[in-house]
Amino acid sequence: MPNPLNRLPMVLTMGDPAGIGPEIIAGAMIEHPDLLAKEVVVAGDVRVLRRAGELVAKERGLALPEWLELTGLDSWQPQVGRLAVVQACEPVRDLQMGQVSASSGLAAAQCIEWAANRALQGMASAVVTAPIHKEALSAAGVHHPGHTEFFQALAAEHLGVKVDSLPVRMMLSCPGLCTVLVSIHVSLREAIAAVTSAQVLQTLRLTVDHFQRCGHPRVRIAVAGLNPHAGEGGLFGREEIDAIAPAVQAAQADGVQVVGPVAPDTVFMRARRGEFDVVIAMYHDQGLIPVKLLGLDEGVNTTIGLPFVRTSPDHGTAFDLAGTGRANPASLWAAIEAARGMSLQV
Repeated sequence: MPNPLNRLPMVLTMGDPAGIGPEIIAGAMIEHPDLLAKEVVVAGDVRVLRRAGELVAKERGLALPEWLELTGLDSWQPQVGRLAVVQACEPVRDLQMGQVSASSGLAAAQCIEWAANRALQGMASAVVTAPIHKEALSAAGVHHPGHTEFFQALAAEHLGVKVDSLPVRMMLSCPGLCTVLVSIHVSLREAIAAVTSAQVLQTLRLTVDHFQRCGHPRVRIAVAGLNPHAGEGGLFGREEIDAIAPAVQAAQADGVQVVGPVAPDTVFMRARRGEFDVVIAMYHDQGLIPVKLLGLDEGVNTTIGLPFVRTSPDHGTAFDLAGTGRANPASLWAAIEAARGMSLQV
C-alpha cells in the first residue's frame, strides 16, 4: 500500500559506526522528529543506531523518538514520532568508538551500496550520507577515495557505462557561498595537472545542468584562477591562459553566464557579497577552505552529475567526539533540507 504522502522516502546512511554519524542522526531525530519520521529511512546497523540514540538522549536530557524497524523500503509507512530504520549492513562486532577498523568501514560501505541501489531503482527520492572514514573503507577493501567516487562507480555500473562516461563533481555550499570543484580527492600535483580546458568546461556544464534542474536556469558563475592573481598574464603560470580562459569562452559561447579566470584570493569574497551564485574552484582545498571557514556547522556537500540526489554534511567522522553524544547535527540537518529541496525540483 503506498504511503499516505505519496512520496518516496529519502535514505539516510549511518556513516562510519565508530564516528559521529549515528549520533548526529539521533540528534537530528530529537530536534526534528516529525519531518524525519515522515520523509526519512535510515540505512544502518540497528543496534549501533539504538545505542547512539540512547547516548544522545541521555546527554541532552531529552526523550528519543522510537525506532521503526523495516525489512525494506517497500514496507515503509510513515509514522509520526517513529523514525524508520533498515538493517542495511552486517552487524558490527566489537565496535570501538573513535577507532579505525575494517568492520566499521565494511558496514559503512554496505550502507552506501544499499542506499545507492534503492535510489538507482527509483525507490528513494534522495540519499543523504553521514560521514565515513576513508582509511576504514580502505581497510575493508573498498578502494574508493570517498563517497563521491563510490557513488559514481555504483551509478556507472547500474547504467552499464564506464565510470569516465558518468562525470561527477563535488559541490560545497553554506549560507552565502557555493563552490564546485574541478578535481576531488587527488594530490595537489595531480590536481594541477587536472586543470585542463576539457575538465574546466565539463565542470561548468555539470554545474549549469544541476542548477537548471533545480529551477535556476540563469546561474551566475565565476571561475577561479589557479595561480596567485590568476597568473598575472602569464607571469605566475600559464594555466589561466592555456586552460581556464578557453573553457570560460566556450561556455560563454553556449550562453552560460560565466566570468573568469578571477583571482582566487578575492573570488570567494565577491561571491559572498552576492556578485556570483557559484564559484568553480580548481582543486579540493581551494574550494573547501572558504566554505568550511564561513559555515562548517551548516555546510552541505552535494554530488552533481549523478542520476539521483545525494548530499552529506560538510564534515568528517570526528573520532575525537565519537561516543560523547555532543556532536552537532546542524550540518546533517542542512544536508537533509538541501536534499529535500532538490528532490522536489528534479
